[in-house]
Amino acid sequence: MYIRRTTIKSRKNGEPYYTYRLVESIRTDKGVRQRTLLNLGREFAFPREIWPDLAARIESIIKGQESFIKLDKEPETAAQHYAAMIIQAQVNSEGEINESKDADYHNVNIDSLELIRPRSISVEHVAYEAIQKLELDLKLKELGFNKHQFAVAIGSVIGRMTAPGSELSTHYWLQNHSGLGELIDYDFEGMGLTRIYHASDMLLKHKEALEQHLYEKQRTLFEFEETITLYDLTNTYFEGSGKFNKLAARGHSKEKRSDCPLVTLALVLDGSGFPKKSKVFAGNASEPATLQEMICKLEVPKSDESSRQKCVFEGCKPTVVCDAGIATEDNINWLKEHQYKYLVVSRKRHREFSEDDAIEVKRDRDYVIKVQKKTNAETGEVELYCHSTRKEEKEKSIQGRFSMRLEEALKKVDQGLNKKGCTKKYDKVIEKIGRLKESYSKAAKNYEITVKKDEKSGNAVKVKWAKKDNPNSADVHPGVYCLRTNNNSWDEETLWKTYTMLTDLESVFRSLKTDLGLRPVFHQIARRVSGHLFISLLAYHIVHTIRVQLKKSGINSDWTYLRKQLAGQSRITVSMTCQDGSKIHIRKSTSPEPRQKEIYDVLRIEHHPGKRIKKVEN
Repeated sequence: MYIRRTTIKSRKNGEPYYTYRLVESIRTDKGVRQRTLLNLGREFAFPREIWPDLAARIESIIKGQESFIKLDKEPETAAQHYAAMIIQAQVNSEGEINESKDADYHNVNIDSLELIRPRSISVEHVAYEAIQKLELDLKLKELGFNKHQFAVAIGSVIGRMTAPGSELSTHYWLQNHSGLGELIDYDFEGMGLTRIYHASDMLLKHKEALEQHLYEKQRTLFEFEETITLYDLTNTYFEGSGKFNKLAARGHSKEKRSDCPLVTLALVLDGSGFPKKSKVFAGNASEPATLQEMICKLEVPKSDESSRQKCVFEGCKPTVVCDAGIATEDNINWLKEHQYKYLVVSRKRHREFSEDDAIEVKRDRDYVIKVQKKTNAETGEVELYCHSTRKEEKEKSIQGRFSMRLEEALKKVDQGLNKKGCTKKYDKVIEKIGRLKESYSKAAKNYEITVKKDEKSGNAVKVKWAKKDNPNSADVHPGVYCLRTNNNSWDEETLWKTYTMLTDLESVFRSLKTDLGLRPVFHQIARRVSGHLFISLLAYHIVHTIRVQLKKSGINSDWTYLRKQLAGQSRITVSMTCQDGSKIHIRKSTSPEPRQKEIYDVLRIEHHPGKRIKKVEN
């Protein structure tokens, strides 16, 4: 066994370059011939002087012989990798799979048994089966992804599902922990880091085509009708200055990381939780200003008749659901003008609720939700006042806490009027109380605060406060919120249940951030930031497809828990020495645990992912 260098001329420009192979000499009827064991590629970079030792070390690993050759860390790692690639070769010299269905008995030395190169396979197996079900693999090939781009794109998405993190961490995971390469027949250990970034660029380039393909496949697969469009935004933060990224901007962080530059992700979902469209905005993007652009993206141009035939908006546009931050009067008027139905959280401060006129829409062990439907005479809109006992308890607790703190602070100011060294001047006391009102604004609006002044000394002599009534305010009706809609055909329960779909969108954002590596962002180039976010979104498409299938059989776990349930099954090589001195290597998947079998059975996929490979070395 030895390493051979071959000179090849480039087809593009005729310039020569070197390629490297690991070969062995074999005796045939026509004499001694060389047989290629493994193509090492153009990137093989070890110096010629260590080639004999490297080849000898590879041979000793394959044959299970003790080696007296000591290599440095890098060539030793390469030797282990190349030996594993040869052992895992699926086709022998006759072109047959190295897998026998007949009983195969050998006398082996038990003490020689070795279990080597364990690689995780369970989550990868489930994810790749879902990718095939959605025909994402076929779509990537249709879009022109070559072998390397295809494998790395699939690896990036499944890596984000299995071991969420940066592209650098995905590269390490693919090379050192995952058995995904054995499922898609690709050597990730020989892959450079730059391929990860190029795959991200390719996926982003075809973003619209991929989003449309996945959504259409999901609608067909699960046979759901599109009637609801959910819209919301979230943001995530950068590690680093972000000064070279036009999307990086300071804004209000939903993760309390206003110390970092932010980037905003806008997402449109249907009522079943499947993403329809997405777009990345600057971190300081105004939420209301993004609605019209995103909804317009869902329309199909009149000139595109073939697309219009497939358009889900034909004849009946979906109802748009969004929260109060986006539901400005301008946006409401725009939705009306373009004949959209909408259901939004009202921004009005006025609250009203009558227990006697309300109906119950949900009851749980520790809370009840009741709703009261009214028609606004001025606008013709339907208003739904909703009361939640759980929300009431929370608001009362918060209000009580701030009220107590305000009263304690006012009491301290009042007592200080009679103490040496404390603020007494009337103007200063008024200023101090103004700051307290600002600090406890939610509680202060319910108080009437007066300060008595001594005209002779110009000092304040007494601070008094008393609670006041604010009729029909949120404070008088704790736990009540108001929804508004121009759809007057729905009853109270339908309106409320439709609005609660927004919580599904919030859970999507939580999943993207916690389960699928959306945060933080380490890139400093705008397209790489968008690519990073899009890979997380593609991962969510796959995750939601898996979860919807499992939910039909009563498995309602989130992705983090499902990932834990699936963890543990691996691909592993069993090596043993036989009595006749030959060495047998068997590469196969471990048997799944009952918890893994349950998931596999619901998804109707194989229990033992990957091929069983056997190789005998005499």
